[in-house]
Amino acid sequence: MAEIDQNLAFEPATVIGGLIKSKELSPVEITKLYLERIEKLDSNLNSYLTVTADTALRAAQIAEDKVLNGDELGALHGIPISIKDLQMTKGIRTTGGSLAYKDRIPEADCAVVERVLEAGAIMLGKTNSPEFGLLGANENRLGDSCRNPWDVNRTSGGSSGGAGASIVAGLTSLATGGDGGGSIRIPASFNGIYGIKPTQGRVSSFSGVPASPLANYTSQQGPLTRTVKDSALLLQVIAGYDSRDPGSLRSSVPDFLASVTRGISGLKIGWSPDYGYAAVDSEVLTITESAAKVFSELGCEVMESDLKLEGAFDTWFTLFAAGAYATQGHLLDDEEDPLTWYAKYAIEHGSNTTGVDYVKAVGERDRMIQLFEDEFDKFDVILSPTMAVTAFPTDAYPETIGGQKPYPSPGWGFLPFTHPINTIGYTAASVPCGFDSDGMPVGLHIVGRHGDEETVLAVSAAFEEARPWVQHRPLIS
Repeated sequence: MAEIDQNLAFEPATVIGGLIKSKELSPVEITKLYLERIEKLDSNLNSYLTVTADTALRAAQIAEDKVLNGDELGALHGIPISIKDLQMTKGIRTTGGSLAYKDRIPEADCAVVERVLEAGAIMLGKTNSPEFGLLGANENRLGDSCRNPWDVNRTSGGSSGGAGASIVAGLTSLATGGDGGGSIRIPASFNGIYGIKPTQGRVSSFSGVPASPLANYTSQQGPLTRTVKDSALLLQVIAGYDSRDPGSLRSSVPDFLASVTRGISGLKIGWSPDYGYAAVDSEVLTITESAAKVFSELGCEVMESDLKLEGAFDTWFTLFAAGAYATQGHLLDDEEDPLTWYAKYAIEHGSNTTGVDYVKAVGERDRMIQLFEDEFDKFDVILSPTMAVTAFPTDAYPETIGGQKPYPSPGWGFLPFTHPINTIGYTAASVPCGFDSDGMPVGLHIVGRHGDEETVLAVSAAFEEARPWVQHRPLIS
């Protein structure tokens, strides 16, 4: 294909959607472009577990016919999208990143997939994930690890690692993800793209499988994209009340797209280098602290936050692991022993969690909310590094961070800023803010009040305009 056609793969989804609706770009053409790029490049990345080429091309042809017929078009009409493989897709293999479900074919779509398909998006396939989303890196027993397009020897992050890699490498226009402890923001930071975790309940977590309701304090579906406006577009589509999800917010959905152009001058912004407890790589700290100072140039008042968390990981992991045991505990007794080391660890931890442990964790959650609310009495958003490190080798978790041993272990200690926000259920995003000396992306974490995605998007978009990132392309692209 001509070079200009290849460049279309890196255009924002908002631009691609506009070209389709103005009949300047065919849904079939752009879908073929992405499928050809997946075939050519993804053997280096393993960002997709399943590619749905035939289904995508049929859907693209239907989308093209609707454009030519002058039919009413949805918000994502003809735009190719990748779907995280933890999200159920009717008639299409959905493994959950697990060997135990390697051949599962769901009978229904989850709520997120329902909404993106109803809006006219074209599903390219299912993206790689660690088993049940239980790790911040992207390894499982289905095959090779998902790799980082900036350096294929390094992780793409997890659990939406395939989503993050597929976006930055130009293998999709939009990507769906999910975030239970940082799983949107980790790959956003490691891959140099944008990702926002919505407020808990903003997007339905209905899985597509009717079941008894379970408490869900931590996990939320959301977008990973090239630009902030692309995330606002996708969030606008997938957000909203769903009676099938008891945790779904009943409040009306804000105008996320309008928030992207909202001014931020005069906002009060808190900066925390460590949340009062986290070990952080010195280079990451320097880059993110410099990024935080950009907001002074944008007319904001930037001040140090004195937020100090204690026991944050233990609180989150009790809630998180109990949920893993409630949904997947039966696999501990599977004679074929299909589980990864980390899934077994999390599920076993959940199996040993008592009612007293759980109630104490919920109490600690309330205390953490109180601490953050005290900060939000002073600030409109709170900034920090997204990750304590940049992407590390796929087979080597960081043994030390900032000269300290990561708590509680190398496999969990690199994400001290993300999981507390899952515990409290607030919204947060990661924006690309630079590269370390190895050329690996660094993310700036932007945390907003409960229900205030609008301010997080506005602050993200202002930073994007001041320090754009879409011009940077990784080695594998």
